[in-house]
Amino acid sequence: MNMTKTRIYTISLGCPKNRVDTERMLGAFGDNMIAASTAEESDLVLINTCGFIGPATEESVDTILETADAIKDLNPRPVLAVAGCLVSRYGKLTEQMPEVDLWLSTHELDQWPALAAKALRKEFPVVQQRAISTGPAYAYLKISEGCSHSCRFCTIPSIRGPHVSRKLDGLVEEARYILDQGVPELVIVGQDTTAYGSDLDDKETNLRALIEKLLPLKGMEWLRLMYLYPAGLTDSMLSFLAQAGKPLLPYFDIPIQHAHPDVLSSMGRPFARDPRKVIDRVRKHIPDAVLRTSIIVGYPGETDEHFNTLVDFVKETRFQNLGVFAYQPEEGTPAGEMEQLPEELREERREILMEVQSEISREILEEKVGDTIQVLVEEPNDEWPGLFNGRVWFQAPEVDGITYVSAPEDGMELKAGMMVEAEIDNVTDYDLVTLVK
Repeated sequence: MNMTKTRIYTISLGCPKNRVDTERMLGAFGDNMIAASTAEESDLVLINTCGFIGPATEESVDTILETADAIKDLNPRPVLAVAGCLVSRYGKLTEQMPEVDLWLSTHELDQWPALAAKALRKEFPVVQQRAISTGPAYAYLKISEGCSHSCRFCTIPSIRGPHVSRKLDGLVEEARYILDQGVPELVIVGQDTTAYGSDLDDKETNLRALIEKLLPLKGMEWLRLMYLYPAGLTDSMLSFLAQAGKPLLPYFDIPIQHAHPDVLSSMGRPFARDPRKVIDRVRKHIPDAVLRTSIIVGYPGETDEHFNTLVDFVKETRFQNLGVFAYQPEEGTPAGEMEQLPEELREERREILMEVQSEISREILEEKVGDTIQVLVEEPNDEWPGLFNGRVWFQAPEVDGITYVSAPEDGMELKAGMMVEAEIDNVTDYDLVTLVK
């Protein structure tokens, strides 16, 4: 077996949970790995795919074919490994894409490093850590795999399997490792984070117990929770979150998907049919909470009345952050077999709702002009020397707006990962413009 360092080039598509899988794969190689800057310079190309919806599947396939074409004439040619949800959903597509050397499904995550090492004719990697790829400002902590809900539009349970919580002690150890790298923000992710521990025999292990273990860890400036299903946001849980204090952020990502009870019932959503109840409950316990949600428009059977109810709900609720998706029918789901609305209508409704949200977002941000706020610096801006991209506490990475921050003229140097005090000078529909004080 060859002991030289392995040059690995990765492409991680889809959600943050995929990115964590990629980082674990890289971390398993430890010091035996070098991150390659291009596929052509690598020994191993790892493409971690998404297969959640049609457009994501198409992107994954296109990426595989483009990468395969880029390396086909190299001698020696890098090993091309395709991993993730595309493989779990459709199996090993060897006949369709013979260029791929190794197929890795999500059901064999723990075996990815060993299988890759075997394909490379390398020694089995024994290091178990993460190779953080999100830069020095933040990192994700994935607390569970899969989902046990039965939403009629969703492919996740069939791709990733049922909800499986990761061990509490292992998560705390991983969080400590991340923070020891100097990363100030920890972002908790899972398909349903409020369900953490529900599958375990130890009923004392739950999201509250995990948060209690994480809060005292040194080096953490912000702790952010994502994917909080409404059913898990009970009065008891919200009372705990309200009293937890720093570094836990009062940021609530609650995927409601719709507001009309008929549509929610048709979707098979696993919570009370009136999303106003959970919104009111959150704001009762935590008045300064910032809310984000995701919504699907154009679901089969959605009438003008259903959609207008949804628009009114968004106007009344005034989410600070909102993601809107035009429904995509998926093979193998009950909703995919239903009579579909025209694609043009689905997209039109998405645009209408996003226009409503952009006005709400701008109005909320304009109220903050002149405020002094902490900004987490992420990276230099590509276009303007001296300008950096960052985020404030109510902006989650990758899904919300960003904050532009520039240093004063006294020579202060900004670096990625720094937390600085800045004054909000201007806003756009979703972004802030700030100046370090």
